[in-house]
Amino acid sequence: MNWDIQTFWFLTLGILMAGYGILDGFDLGVGILHMGARDDHERRLFLNSIGPLWDGNEVWLVTFGGALFAAFPVAYAAAFSGFYVPFMMLLFFLIIRAVSIEFRSKRPEPGWRASWDVAFSLSSGGAALVFGAAVGNAIQGVPIDETREYVGDTLSLFSPYPLLVGAFTVATCAMHGAIYLYLKNEGDLQRRIHRWIWRAFFVFLALYLLTSATTLARFPHALANFRTIPAAWIVVLLNVLAVANIPRAIHQGRPLYAFVSSSATIAALTFLFGMALYPNLLDSSIDPRFNLTIYNASSSLKTLGLMRTIALIGMPFVLTYTGIVYWVFRGKVRLGENSY
Repeated sequence: MNWDIQTFWFLTLGILMAGYGILDGFDLGVGILHMGARDDHERRLFLNSIGPLWDGNEVWLVTFGGALFAAFPVAYAAAFSGFYVPFMMLLFFLIIRAVSIEFRSKRPEPGWRASWDVAFSLSSGGAALVFGAAVGNAIQGVPIDETREYVGDTLSLFSPYPLLVGAFTVATCAMHGAIYLYLKNEGDLQRRIHRWIWRAFFVFLALYLLTSATTLARFPHALANFRTIPAAWIVVLLNVLAVANIPRAIHQGRPLYAFVSSSATIAALTFLFGMALYPNLLDSSIDPRFNLTIYNASSSLKTLGLMRTIALIGMPFVLTYTGIVYWVFRGKVRLGENSY
């Protein structure tokens, strides 16, 4: 691996993706599990567990998109033109999800609230599915020709492998969200969520094994960088240990420990995804010569250097802000007159 400025931005995109996956992952998971609540009171507890955090968590996604646009504009253009319909679907899901959170409490009628509850849950699951499908397409490759443009159709983006990765993403978010809900609630609801965690974990584990086996069998090139960078196998080991530690922590009654392990699992999976791609951003399924790499799809070195300076100055502020918000809203959920 060459530690040049293009690689710096590739790693930065990975950090932003991991941050978004960890932080908004449990938001999406709470939405996926939302309809499991028994009554309006429990659903309000679910919403208020993420209420102060969800919009700040999505800043990581916005920052990722902005960094991709500025650092690798050719890849950004190819991805957004080829994935136009899926990205519009994603945008629709994220908008409906946000509107559901804000509109649900505006009126007390059960029908009104139930409609927004369903919209919130479906949009959360839909967003996770589309995110995962995008990752699946990046791994299996997409039809990019010599002009660096996408020449495929929309339907091919939802072939079996991307849908498998999408289902795995939904399961991961559900497990991550269940652990977070356990941390934020108490009493009988917390005991029921404890059972949800086990169910979500076993679904996650089954899809984790199936997705890993399918990826290795169908796309052996995903291991190419591990042959040149053997130290990367350490992350594979850490990933397995993090996954194994989730049920151990749940069994021991240490939900924070389980949440840290779930977060570490998401971070490790993001790293492995980056290792499968590097130095490519988008693999061409037509011809490897047409791959969009961090070199042929990047901005000028001057632009990348200026952006790096801005990022090194700005990231500490983002991390500080995120830390303060999570510290202020720590502890169990309490409903008040201004709650959702």
